[in-house]
Amino acid sequence: MIEVFNGSKIYVVCVPKHTTGGPELLHQFVSKLNMLGYEAYMYYVGENIEDPVAEQYKKYNVKYVTEIEDKERNIIIVPEVLTMILSNYKNIRKAIWWLSIDNYYFSIEMLKTRLANGKLKAFLGNNLKYFDFNDDNVVNLAQCKYISEHLKKKGIKKVYYLSDYLNREFLKQNLGNDLKNKENIVAYNPKKGLEFTKKLIKAGKHIRWVPIKDMNPEEVIQLLKKSKVYIDFGNHPGKDRIPREAAICKCCVITGRKGSANYYEDVPIDDSFKFQDDESNINTILDRITQCFDNFEIEMEKFHKYRDIIRRSEMEFEEQIVDIFKIS
Repeated sequence: MIEVFNGSKIYVVCVPKHTTGGPELLHQFVSKLNMLGYEAYMYYVGENIEDPVAEQYKKYNVKYVTEIEDKERNIIIVPEVLTMILSNYKNIRKAIWWLSIDNYYFSIEMLKTRLANGKLKAFLGNNLKYFDFNDDNVVNLAQCKYISEHLKKKGIKKVYYLSDYLNREFLKQNLGNDLKNKENIVAYNPKKGLEFTKKLIKAGKHIRWVPIKDMNPEEVIQLLKKSKVYIDFGNHPGKDRIPREAAICKCCVITGRKGSANYYEDVPIDDSFKFQDDESNINTILDRITQCFDNFEIEMEKFHKYRDIIRRSEMEFEEQIVDIFKIS
């Protein structure tokens, strides 16, 4: 639990103008905090931009500040890729919202390079200090079960579950997708698990594979709405957005077993749609895709529970915030 006093300010740290999944979650978070009666602000680090809010996120109507009041009653929350920011403050209470695990480790070398080049130096100082897993003074929030389990293995005793949600506008627009528009298409993200996906494509030349590439968000959704299958054999560093969007667009979702995909709590689909990314499974996966094509309405209904969980996620996110941030 994080105690919130009268006059407490909550600062959520983000990079400016980025429109990947993580920054959107951070903007949703600040928006929900304010809606629920807290005083919350975005704080952008990195390049000094006059208008740091990405156009896509202005709909969340979040306020931002250019300075953080380093007082004990206030709270600073950073995503896992910006944990080094915490060492700049002495008095404020600190928390990390772990949106992924893998990205934390991947970010280290990148940030070292950016610091050496002078970028971020104004915010990080001369020393690049990463998170100490033994620091009991930092509150840890986990976006999914996979992350929570990893943090516990690292010795963190208390981890709070704070997930995320697909925005209401997306759900409203896509829940009623007409199955008559579906085609025998497998959609995939070439940025995730491409090495194994290439092997599937090579072995399944009779299947129409369409990469999610060079598309704006609307084009991605239109592809998912006409595809019968979405596959994802990536690392699943957190609870990824596109598999959920695919499920809402009434795709059959087939995944590997890396990261969060290995946890039913994070990707709640039947085991018959999850496979190790091993060459010995290629024919079985291709057969599963064919089953989804040939018996689509029956197979698609097996994702009813997954879609229902996704629909409820915004309400549950609000409940999680209230449980974690106790107003005194």
